[in-house]
Amino acid sequence: MTTIDTVNSKHPILMKRIKQTINYTIITLGAIIMIMPFVWMILSAFKSADEILKMPIQWLPEVWNFVNFKRAMEVQPILRQLFNTSLLAVIKIFGEVFVSAAVAFGFARFKFKGKDFLFMLLLATLMLPYEVTMIPTFILWSFLGLTDSYVPLTLPAYFGAPAFIFFLRMYFETFSKDLEESAMIDGASWFQIFWKIFIPIGKPALITIGLWAFMGTWNDLLGQLIYIQSPSKYTIQLGLESFSSLSGETLWGPLMAASTMALLPIIILLVMAQKYFMEGIKTSGIKG
Repeated sequence: MTTIDTVNSKHPILMKRIKQTINYTIITLGAIIMIMPFVWMILSAFKSADEILKMPIQWLPEVWNFVNFKRAMEVQPILRQLFNTSLLAVIKIFGEVFVSAAVAFGFARFKFKGKDFLFMLLLATLMLPYEVTMIPTFILWSFLGLTDSYVPLTLPAYFGAPAFIFFLRMYFETFSKDLEESAMIDGASWFQIFWKIFIPIGKPALITIGLWAFMGTWNDLLGQLIYIQSPSKYTIQLGLESFSSLSGETLWGPLMAASTMALLPIIILLVMAQKYFMEGIKTSGIKG
């Protein structure tokens, strides 16, 4: 018997605590490393240009001021761009969440010929990178005359998202069949079962994919860069990109301030929906 086995057999509680301490230490260090760039960005929003570029890194500004925030809103209409992005995200999220939930419900609860083949075909689309379909899709929207609008960025969401459909199907399959059988005895239709039973119970998963959809839309620079040309329709990502191309040099202070403003909505949403997000990640359902 090895020394570790001997300690495990004699002091199981001690070994458990040591393993927990090691795990927590690794997770904490990883979290600190991941969050450091965001901390530096937020602090840099209050620094002068010289302090931002100073080496070694100067973490705290000598004088705290909001000049960069004022300058950022002078260079770009940040508030308008935040509104545009929020509007785009809300329209897109409604389609992705509701349609994906409806399709996932059909795959999870209905039995029909070719269901597995269709589901595998759906999952196969996840293997296609966006860059592969980018050009033909752009040609299609150009032919329809819908470029420089939010339509190409929002309408596809109303056909569902394969990743969300997969996630929700696995979630809905954990629900007890007694739920729908009882509802059918009471005369409920399939839509009523979906809307009044599965949607309320599946709220953690729906909020989770809603957050994913929101963050995907909020951080989507490539798609918005392709389809939106009018400055009045710019989103926050296009506004941030403009800080490095207006005068041929990067306005680091205003860029850090604008980036901080762009980050705040995501932080607020994650904090408010943290409980549902964790429950959704676990994909815990009602098992029969």
